[in-house]
Amino acid sequence: MGILKFMHYYIICFSILIANVCFAQKKVNTQLVIFGGGASGTTAAIQASRMGVKTILIQETDWLGGMLTSAGVSAIDGNHNLPSGLWAEFRENLYQHYGGAKQVETGWVSNTLFEPSVGNKILKAMARNANLTILYNSSWQKVSKKNKDWQSEVIQNGKKLVINSKLIVDATELGDIMAYLKIPYRLGMDSQLDTKESFAPQQANNIVQDITYVVTLKDFGKGADKTIAKPSGYNPKEFACACADTLLSKKEKPDCDKMLNYGKLPNNKYMINWPKCGNDIYLNIIELNKKDRLLALEKAKLHSLGFIYYIQTVLGYKNLGLADDEYPTKDKLPYIPYHRESRRVKGLVTLTVNDLINPYQQENKLYRTGIAVGDYPIDHHHVKNQDAPKIEFIDIKIPSYSIPVGALIPKNTKGILIAEKSISVSNIVAGTTRLQPVVLLIGQAVGALAAIAIKNNQNPSDVNIREVQQALLNSKAYLLPYIDVKPSDKHFEAIQKIGVTGILVGKGKPNKWANQTWFYPDSSIKTAEFIRNFKTFMPIEFSSNNENLTVADFFSIIEIVKPSANTSFTWQQDIWEAATLSNFNLNRPIKKYEVAVLLNKVLMPFESKAINYTGNFIN
Repeated sequence: MGILKFMHYYIICFSILIANVCFAQKKVNTQLVIFGGGASGTTAAIQASRMGVKTILIQETDWLGGMLTSAGVSAIDGNHNLPSGLWAEFRENLYQHYGGAKQVETGWVSNTLFEPSVGNKILKAMARNANLTILYNSSWQKVSKKNKDWQSEVIQNGKKLVINSKLIVDATELGDIMAYLKIPYRLGMDSQLDTKESFAPQQANNIVQDITYVVTLKDFGKGADKTIAKPSGYNPKEFACACADTLLSKKEKPDCDKMLNYGKLPNNKYMINWPKCGNDIYLNIIELNKKDRLLALEKAKLHSLGFIYYIQTVLGYKNLGLADDEYPTKDKLPYIPYHRESRRVKGLVTLTVNDLINPYQQENKLYRTGIAVGDYPIDHHHVKNQDAPKIEFIDIKIPSYSIPVGALIPKNTKGILIAEKSISVSNIVAGTTRLQPVVLLIGQAVGALAAIAIKNNQNPSDVNIREVQQALLNSKAYLLPYIDVKPSDKHFEAIQKIGVTGILVGKGKPNKWANQTWFYPDSSIKTAEFIRNFKTFMPIEFSSNNENLTVADFFSIIEIVKPSANTSFTWQQDIWEAATLSNFNLNRPIKKYEVAVLLNKVLMPFESKAINYTGNFIN
């Protein structure tokens, strides 16, 4: 290199260094990269790394948990009676921290309330794993496909990192990675012509749910005055009906204590996440860039601070001030707002409200591919947007439900999985799948699917669904939301396995704020019903009637479909005892749980017959 060329190169590089752009570029190889350390990104990282996959989690702040922690929504909605997988582990850690279940039943909106900072610490402890590297205070710049692998450019503390990986996961709050990659998605309300949901509007629109900049208040004691400065644009009329919104009848008086106790947290703190005349606000910022989002969110912050000022001055709670020991932010507000809605990927399948209401009557048997469960009603927040169609979403009655694995996989893009609130569900269904425990479980399923795809050197769409479901069962996670068969029950796994074959089915029903599906393990089953369901798995000729299926009837069916089972004079009793069942009697009605255990032991229908992503058996 000539002296002039050398000097020219030196000057350029020195100038770039001064601009803080020219730095050593570090390259790293890993197996899995997850964008977003929110609720599902964190559990996806935990699950995949526990399954032995080298994982890098990219998180913009120094907290984990997203809406659970960083957004301050630390009152769990739903799944209290479905203690599944990593959600159950997180809750148990909360119990241990606070001294038991009763110690987190502090507010009336939830059975589980906690301080956001405690949730963050627990998730960080759960995430400690030799296979998991978490890049805090990091942001992604570019993501591209290089041959069969992915290349992700990340900035952490001013330094560029280039990460090569086999697979990536979009667990961002708003589905930003899939938008960047131009993966097809939906945003806003669907047309009923598209989803075949009679509750949906005729025409699609881009209207999303109200967002909330949640505030965590702290009681500083009697006599304390923690009144904040009056926020710009403050209008007390916006909040005048806040306390009245607690009323159950016209005879009652507005109860402001009840409004505050809605989200009362341990250690005399309060989650302020109040709809209608509270701090909900309509802002559709999803398609904005990062800079414009932050500018728009200042309006949401001011609105929430206005509500706090109203609580302190008009309602007289001057002793309640912004918690000074929660968020390490300058304004003492959460890192991020509570986004109830995101972009939704166009996946291999789309879960609609029809699948929720009648899972067994649909052409596609998506329940057979279940990987996460939920029991919350369909809850949409649209009060602050006068242009939103007047749909009473909460009146759409559903039982508890399962999310299909195909909802996590984009239709036409390989090597990427979608998590958080961006999975392939209809807009209506997103009103229940958005809740914290469901999103935690979605992340766990994404982590399991990613780990298996990487280990088997497969694209996620080619993975054996039963292998993913087995990994989740190994983690004591529900595939189907049977409220009466817990993971601690002896026959939990067998019942779950037979349930997702459809040979035995549950019965769902709406139930206020905690919908249900029952298996009724100790009940009998009609012969005709059993034969009808069994034929969907395997053709069989057997005389059926509306009498209860007996132990003898069951073994007669086994004798037809698997003659090799009859190897001795006492073969029925031998199988019965090998399955660790008691009370052997050929003449009595057989119980549902006994059928499940025996089918799982003798025929192994879960393992022996594969299914596709629509839930249909593969011949």
